[in-house]
Order: sequence, then C-alpha cells, then structure tokens
Amino acid sequence: MRREAAAAPPEAANGDLTRIAVPPVVTIVGVTAILYLGKDVLLPLAIAILLTFALAPIVSALRKMAVPKVVAVTLTVLSAFIVIACFAFLVASQVSNLAQNIPTYQTNVVEKIRSLKELGAGGGLIERLTGAAERVGQELQAGTQSAETPEQKPLPVEIVSRQSPLDILNNIVVPLISPFSMAGLVIVVVVFMLLEREDLRDRFIRLVGYGDLHKTTEALQDAGKRVGRYLLMQLVINTIYAVPITAGLWLLGIPNALLWGGLTLVLRFVPYIGPAIGMLMPLLLTLAVSPGWAPLLWTAALFIAMELISNNVLEPWLYGSETGLSPLAIIVAAIFWAWLWGPLGLVLSTPLTVCLVVLGRHVSQFEFLGVLLGNEPVLEPHARVYQRLLAGDPYEAADYAEDYLEDEYLVDFYDEVALPALVLGEVDRQRGVMTHEQRVRFATAAGTLVQELADLAEDEVEENGADDEAGKNEAGADTEDNDDAGPDLPDGEGRSLVCIGGRGEIDDAAAAMVAQVLEIQGAETAIADYQTFEPERFGALALGEADTVVVTYLNAASLAQARHAVRRLKRRKAKLRVGLLVPMEANGNRRGSITEDGTGADFVTTTITETVRRALAQESARPLKALPKRRPVRRRRPAKAVSGKQETARPAANGRTARKPAPARQPQKA
Repeated sequence: MRREAAAAPPEAANGDLTRIAVPPVVTIVGVTAILYLGKDVLLPLAIAILLTFALAPIVSALRKMAVPKVVAVTLTVLSAFIVIACFAFLVASQVSNLAQNIPTYQTNVVEKIRSLKELGAGGGLIERLTGAAERVGQELQAGTQSAETPEQKPLPVEIVSRQSPLDILNNIVVPLISPFSMAGLVIVVVVFMLLEREDLRDRFIRLVGYGDLHKTTEALQDAGKRVGRYLLMQLVINTIYAVPITAGLWLLGIPNALLWGGLTLVLRFVPYIGPAIGMLMPLLLTLAVSPGWAPLLWTAALFIAMELISNNVLEPWLYGSETGLSPLAIIVAAIFWAWLWGPLGLVLSTPLTVCLVVLGRHVSQFEFLGVLLGNEPVLEPHARVYQRLLAGDPYEAADYAEDYLEDEYLVDFYDEVALPALVLGEVDRQRGVMTHEQRVRFATAAGTLVQELADLAEDEVEENGADDEAGKNEAGADTEDNDDAGPDLPDGEGRSLVCIGGRGEIDDAAAAMVAQVLEIQGAETAIADYQTFEPERFGALALGEADTVVVTYLNAASLAQARHAVRRLKRRKAKLRVGLLVPMEANGNRRGSITEDGTGADFVTTTITETVRRALAQESARPLKALPKRRPVRRRRPAKAVSGKQETARPAANGRTARKPAPARQPQKA
C-alpha cells in the first residue's frame, strides 16, 4: 500500500481529481434524459424560475420606492397570480359557452359550402365537404332527439364494479387537485425565490463559479436581463395585441371574443406557430357563424394588420435587445420542448432556450450551445468570405460585401475582409491542402467577386466626383466634420499605373483589388497577371506612360522573386517607381522579410489603403543599385599524367607547395 501511494502522481496525493473530457453528444443525451424523467419536478421549478425572472424587475422597482421587501414580494406575486386566475376562469367559461353553441353553427357551414359549389370551385371536393357537414348535423340532431326521448331506445346494460374510496380518490379527486397543487407549489417557490434572491445568487456563484466571480456574475446578469426583459416585454406586446383583437371580434359579432383574445395573448408566447393558431380558430368560427363572406375577410384583415404592427413597430420598440436566438433555433427549440414537456414546454421554449444560449456563452463546456442556437456569427468576416470563395460561390460573398458596404467603403472591405481571405487561401496553398483545381476555382471566384463589386466602385467614383465639385463650390466656407467621410487617399487624376500579380493566381486577384481602388481615385490603371514575369512574355509588358508599378505578393517566401521583379522593371524604365504589396498575417506580423532595402523597391506596404497612398504620392523613383562585383572563380587545371616519371612540385593557389603525386608502380617482369 505504501509503494502504491508513493507511486501515485502528485495530483492524486494532493487530492486533486483528474478532469475527464465528456463529448458534447453525451452531455446532451444525459441532460435530455434528466429533463424527461424529472418532468414532474422540473417543470414546476422551471415555471417558477421564469416567473421569478419576470417579476424581479417589478419587485426591484417597488424596492426603489421604499416599499419593504416582504410587502413588495407579496403584492407582486398576489397581483400576478390573481390576474392569471381571472384569465383562466374567463377562458374556461368561454370554452363552455362555445361547446354549447356549436350545433347551431352547422347551417351556416353547409350554406357556405353549397355557395362554393354553385360557383364551380372545387368540384368533387366541395360535394364531399357538403356531405360531411350534413352527416355531422344529422348525428348532432339524432343525439338531441335521443336525449329528449330516451324511452324509445332500449336501456343499455352496464356492469358496474364497486370502487374503493382509494380508487375514487385516485381516479377523480387527484386529477382535479393536481393543477391546483402545482399552481400552489409554483406560487410558494416564486415567493421564496424573490425573497431569497440575493442568497440564492451567492450560493449559485459559490457552487459553480467561485473560481471566476467576474464570469459567473456576468452570466447571471446576462441571463436575468435577457429572460426577464423578454418575458415582461412579450407580455406587454401580447396584451397590446390581444385588446384590439378582442374589441374587433366583438364589433364584428363573433361570439366568445374574450376567449379568442385571451388565447391569442397566450399563444403568442409560442414563436411563429402560436400567432397562426390563434388566428386560425377565430377564422373557422367566423366561417361557421356569419352567413356571408364579409366578416371572414374583415377578421383576417384584423389579424394581419395587428401582426404587421406588432412585428414591425411594437417588438423593435419595446424589446430594445434581441433574445440572441437564431430563427431556426427558435423553431427547433419549440419542437424539442414540446416533445419533452408538452404544451407548457412549447410556451416556455423560447425563455428556456435563451438560458441555454447564455450558458453556452459564458461556460466553456457548453460553448457548443451558443454556436448551435445563437444568432451571432461564428465565423469571422474574412473566414466567411474565404469559405465562400473556396466553395466557388462568389455571389454570396458579393451579397455580404454589399451589406458591409452600406456603412463602409470599398477599400475598407478589401483591407479588412477580402485581402485577409486571400491570405488564408495562400497559406492553405503553401501547406499543400489546396489542390490545383481548388486554387484555380478560388482565384476565379475572387476575380468574379471583384467584377461584381465594379458597380459599387463606379458609385464611389461618382460620389468622389460629387464631393470634389461640392468642395470647389464651397471653397472658403466653413465646413463641419463629416463622420461619413471616406479614407484620406490622394487624387489619381493624370496618373498611370500598372498592377501585377507576383507568383500565382491568388496574387492576381489581390492586384485586381488594388487596381479597382486606384481607378476609384481617378488613376488610369492596367492589370497584368503573374505570368508577365516569364521571359517570353516580359518583353510584351506595355509600360507606356506608366509611372508606377505595384506588384502583389501573398507568399511569405518571395524575397528573391520580388528582388528579381524590381530589377527587371527598373531596367525596362529607369524612372519607374515599383511598389510591393505584402499583406500581414492574422497575428499582425509582416509576412516574410521583403523590405525596401532588400529588394530595391520604392515602397513596401501591407494594406491596400497604404499602397494606394504611396502609389499616388508625388515621389521620385529610387535609382537601381548596381550588383556587387564578384571575385572571379579560377578553374583548377586537370593534372597531366606522365608515364614512368614523377611529377615535379608546383606552387598551389595559396602559395604553398603542392604535394607531389605518388610514383606509379612499375609492372613486374615475368
């Protein structure tokens, strides 16, 4: 035993337990099983927690008005549950009234179906619907007549077994009492949670996050803010939505208007599906009650108008901040919680899912929940564009660029998104994970993206021209600072430049981006691909009146190629300025060791903005440095073989006497 203890690692000796990484799938399955098996206990607890989140702001407001804590909690809880009880009683009475009046609506339904048949709509389907409606009416009438004259039919014989008091209690009393017991349990839990809110918060922090108080406190505040605000504002919006619906249905003469208004208030807590269900039932009742079609159209118009006002006016105004859930996650969560906890789970699906997203944002073990359910982008902008270009889909990347350019300029998009995306592609090419077909597809998609943004570039050219005219007309006048002003780039009127890719197709795409920004500034720009530096094509490069050439290198090991390109271009034209664009890595370091002194270039930049600024600057070209003289290499003379004689010593290149070769052996005579 002592040997085993001595052989144990120091962590075990100190009492530390080794953490075992649990896969997310196992975690999801385990949590789901616990939620399903503990439904009877966890469902009331979940309702109580969410009500606590919703009522906590009201309690805090009363506390700020110097109301004692116990009084504030008691008033808030009693008021909330009295409203809930009144609402439940109203809905139950309206449902009972509706059930009694259903047989009287059969005539109107049959008349509407026959009117559709007369119009020739539906064919055999309308006939089947008419027959079904008539059969339903006959069965209802037969049931009424049998209730009035029960003596016409023989009495049924039933075998009744005597039940014990415990069976009666289990079959009748328990189902009636269970909803009230659950409501009472929820009330008690809510009261104690509101009274002991600070103590529960401290205990939760001590249990799960004592090692990082900042992160745990931030998570609790985020969850309370999101869930509490969502529930409270959703209740306000649903109430504002339900009141006009109730009044409109009452004015249209639709029976049980209070019932439908209350159901719409509750069903709107269910995302997407709830409003549709709340609208469908009044429409069906209107179809059955009204003799004509006008009330049905007015009812549909009422619901559609309120839905538009609620979605476009009330929710953006009152929510202030989003729940942080993606639309698909809301639907999937509704299906999941409905399967898990039934109708109550469907109503509670959104706030419960919000809690899961908050958990995923602040707890590393549950980060996958934030990724799966959240609405925040999980890829950085340049990684997203790179993925689209790699898949050969430049049009989706262009759509993203158009959204980005609503608030920014084209050169900003190229520097912050497009050029880093090209750098990612070049890094993958160097790692050997990108095939030739993928490289060509990626470069082609990048070129297509630049072409798709040509229209936006023309718009910026027109804006620059309008700004220049406005500046000329308002010369000498006081101007205010404009936050929407673009980057401070020089004017390119009268300048001629050439943009060339350095070593590959991806470099050509970067050169096209530089050329497009130069054209926005008014410069005359030509583009050449990387194959221009091949010996058989370099002579055909038309420099013409170009005063500056910009060569783009995305490869980190392009120092020799860059030096060679600069020298060849300057030999073609002595006064030509040559600049190199070498983007930066993701960590902010310059890629490679390409510098002005090492290559002889006039400037070396890392961004397109800096490249355009230096390319359009009024600077003279640097002279081409002469290559350093190399020492001549002497060839060593081959040694002459002299048969039968020994070679004499000769001076070596370093002044020393060379060693004499060994004498050749003479053949022995037989």
